[in-house]
Amino acid sequence: MATNNRATLIAKVLKVLKRHYQEAEPSADRTLLEHLLYACCLENSLHVAANEVFARLSQDYFDWNEVRVSSVRELTTAMKALNDPKESAVRLKRVLQSLFETHYSFDLEFMKKQNIGQTVKQLEKYNGTTPFTVSFVTQNALSGHAIPINRGLLEAMRIVSVISDAEAAKGTIPGLERAVPKTKGVAVATILHQLGVELHRSPYGPNIRKLLLEINPSCKTRLPKRSSKKVEVSPQPKPVVPAKKAEVKTPPTEKSTSKRASTNGKTSKQAKPKSAVKPEKKTKVTKKKMPRAVKKATVKKATVKKATVKKATVKKATVKKAAVKKAAVKKAAGKKKVAKKKAKSTAKGKKKSSTKKLRKRKPK
Repeated sequence: MATNNRATLIAKVLKVLKRHYQEAEPSADRTLLEHLLYACCLENSLHVAANEVFARLSQDYFDWNEVRVSSVRELTTAMKALNDPKESAVRLKRVLQSLFETHYSFDLEFMKKQNIGQTVKQLEKYNGTTPFTVSFVTQNALSGHAIPINRGLLEAMRIVSVISDAEAAKGTIPGLERAVPKTKGVAVATILHQLGVELHRSPYGPNIRKLLLEINPSCKTRLPKRSSKKVEVSPQPKPVVPAKKAEVKTPPTEKSTSKRASTNGKTSKQAKPKSAVKPEKKTKVTKKKMPRAVKKATVKKATVKKATVKKATVKKATVKKAAVKKAAVKKAAGKKKVAKKKAKSTAKGKKKSSTKKLRKRKPK
């Protein structure tokens, strides 16, 4: 984006915000550590709520070491007035723990004697600090020119086309400190902070939509929208319960009753008349309808069983035919061998008999 266009957009943003928001009171005289902890409470909440929470923490707890030792749940209940009490409690606890591990004390006044760049680098190394808290400390405690930017303000500037998506991902608004003079930096920062808190608290509210459209009417397509997609939950299949066969009790017939009477030694005359015997009511057997899935499964199983049985029978028949053919061939070969042997033996016997007859003949 061109610098002239960005500067004009920033000027328009500030002009519109001055109509809707009032400048907050400047922060009280605090130490560098107190400014850092106050920034942890202020990041996504208004100044009134942050002042209330910070005063409660400093009064209810003996010192900051007791706050460091307290649990996140306890700190969350003490910081209920903020928009994000749990995140603020985690942030505050991490900063105090990191300070205690590095310095073994909670005194950071020696940093004011250092160069601002060196102090900023050291603040960024502490666990729990964010770009907002570091910028707030540099502006209010170190008298530097840095405007603190929270998540809501970044998103608002992206929607209004002051910054691009890549710049929003980096967490910077280039040209903002250049467009705002240092003498008005604290007042402008409070107005911009209120815009970010409003967008963070109610991104779909009508007030923030009107304000953003007033700044840039062409940002309607970039406004936050609610997701209308509903998650479709696939119904779980019900387990198929096999239907139980109803047991039918057949009522006793007349023959069976007459046989029982005769066996007991009583005649048919002594038996009670038919009208006296009340016939038992026939129980209606209601066949439970099987579900279609079960019917299909049973039909498929039956067809598969029939196919396997047919294949088995065909295989057995082919094996039997092959065995019969082999046996027939073997028998034929054996018969041929026997016939050949017989023919050879007969031929040899004839030759021997002819030679013997010739020898027996005497010469005349």
